[in-house]
Amino acid sequence: KLLRGGKETKSAASTGNQMTQAEIWMHKKRVEQLAKAKGDGTSMITLLIKPGDAIHQAQTLLLQEYGTAVNIKSRVNRASVQQAITSCQSRLKLYKTVPPNGLCVFCGNVIDEGQQKHLTLSFEPPRPLKSGLYLCDNRFHVEALEEILQVDNKYGVVIVSGTEVVFGVLNGQSREVLHTFSVDLPKKHGRGGQSAVRFARLRLE
Repeated sequence: KLLRGGKETKSAASTGNQMTQAEIWMHKKRVEQLAKAKGDGTSMITLLIKPGDAIHQAQTLLLQEYGTAVNIKSRVNRASVQQAITSCQSRLKLYKTVPPNGLCVFCGNVIDEGQQKHLTLSFEPPRPLKSGLYLCDNRFHVEALEEILQVDNKYGVVIVSGTEVVFGVLNGQSREVLHTFSVDLPKKHGRGGQSAVRFARLRLE
């Protein structure tokens, strides 16, 4: 099955390699399965850590959420939430740093074919996450992953103004600036009066 617990190795995107169609299909299929997964209560945790954030920040957040879970009235739901948080904490210990594209962690009790099973899944997304997220619900929240998987076409963009030139890449809703440098373009000249003679001479030359 594509939706199974485990820690995934680095994605092709983070290593600078172009993803194959098979890898893109695998990512989309896994996100679809995560979106369909349902649980009982609010013990399904979605944890998205964006690039540049630190693992210890996420661990601190989980520690705070574990303390907050004590206030859950339902004993069964409280135990399930705390179990999911503990699973997230254990999974984060496998990572020294956040991968280049960020880190996705999904933990919780999932109903599969009428039976409740505990799932812990972590992987690096195929493209950089734009923002972090922590949610405890009766489902996994994969909207951010669906967004970055919508478009797989990259376009080069060049923007020229009177003071600078910008080279970038547009990929769906994601924008990346590659190079920016200043330019010094000559000011506009009027073509009336004495300048008209000079421009006429330049055209003949």
